[in-house]
Amino acid sequence: MKVILIALGIGIFAGITSGLCGVGGGIVMVPAFTYVLGMEQKAAIATSMAVIVPTSLMAIYRFNDMGQIQWNLAWPVALGAVLAAWFATGWVKQLGNDQLTKIFAVLMIAVGISMLFKKG
Repeated sequence: MKVILIALGIGIFAGITSGLCGVGGGIVMVPAFTYVLGMEQKAAIATSMAVIVPTSLMAIYRFNDMGQIQWNLAWPVALGAVLAAWFATGWVKQLGNDQLTKIFAVLMIAVGISMLFKKG
């Protein structure tokens, strides 16, 4: 029961950050799954991706009602992302959990630094 409550808390926090900032899967769930729930990096990534589907569907529904989605951009980006995800998930088989954790950390640092200095 404790693990379910922790998972629910992770989901609530990820949902809030997803709705407010457009992030939640990788930035919130992957580290929480690995550090709080003790998952291996590969399982954390895979579980996060599974959770993103219902989260995204709800957000799409709400943002579409507000007229915020730019569908002319969303479709080509989605196509590129789906194709890239197919290949990237294959790479996960070849990489170790330590390598994936380091890749994830470098990406988060790079994105964080770029956002810190972005004018906007």
